[in-house]
Amino acid sequence: MTALENRQKLNIGMIGLDTSHVLAFMKLLHDKEDPWHVPGGKVVAAYPGGSPDFPSSITKIPGYTATLRDEYGVRIVDSPEEVAEASDAVLLHSVDGRVHLSQFHRIAGYGKPVFIDKPFAVSSADAREMVRLAEAHRVPLMSASSLRYVKALQDAIEGGGKSPIIGADACGPMALEPTQPGLFWYGIHTVEMLYAVMGKGCVQVTSVTSNDHDVTTGLWSDGRIGVIRGNRTGNGSFGVAIHREKGIEWVHAQSDPKPKYASLLEIIMEMFRTGASPLPASETLEVIRFIEAANESRKTGQSVNLAVGRAGDAR
Repeated sequence: MTALENRQKLNIGMIGLDTSHVLAFMKLLHDKEDPWHVPGGKVVAAYPGGSPDFPSSITKIPGYTATLRDEYGVRIVDSPEEVAEASDAVLLHSVDGRVHLSQFHRIAGYGKPVFIDKPFAVSSADAREMVRLAEAHRVPLMSASSLRYVKALQDAIEGGGKSPIIGADACGPMALEPTQPGLFWYGIHTVEMLYAVMGKGCVQVTSVTSNDHDVTTGLWSDGRIGVIRGNRTGNGSFGVAIHREKGIEWVHAQSDPKPKYASLLEIIMEMFRTGASPLPASETLEVIRFIEAANESRKTGQSVNLAVGRAGDAR
């Protein structure tokens, strides 16, 4: 049993007060009257952060900072290091994936468990360096979209019996954000749902894009095929069609009354307590490489091999 498992309530730090996830997690952790309250931790310190060239980031900082300070009594500090010093574990929520490596680099040496919000990184190079830092400092590390752990999807995956999964089609809204290239912004949600079903092992991706839609097809090493569809017009529903040897199951990813953030936070808190991430780093790295390759294919119209990373060289 780890030292953190012995703690009745963990002191949690937040880095990056520029996403709605901040307030969602705060309520789930602190409001005992919430029907989906996640016990075991309280946020004690936070560093606002923010990216001046990213309107969706910088405009949220003042309001979210005031809410944490004035309504929840969180101590607002001047650096990521101060957050790590004050905390047993860290939620790195910064909405801008470009800053995750620099922020994680500043706190990795403290050895505290860290959850990094999506996107983990916006390049494979950054992602690999973060994993290297985590391994060097023995930091329990996890990153995931909340859509990966929605109850309806997890129930479908676990309830399929012994009928093997032969493929999956995931869909969802896919707004574009210039600072978070291509699929790294909203497309990552559908990619994470696809990987929740398929697991790692993709070797090739091919993307087709228009003003209104994106479709990316992934070929797995065992011959299975997974597809994601991102919509910029029409419905904004998240869903997955799971193809098994014996039948197809359609999952509306947000059909269960349990909030997706509650499901994710339960997983995070377990990781904080035990020091064991439910996701291997190799899968997180592959998710980032999948998106990177899909973005390259969007630009070139050619297939991209995940291992080699050059358009047209997939075999």
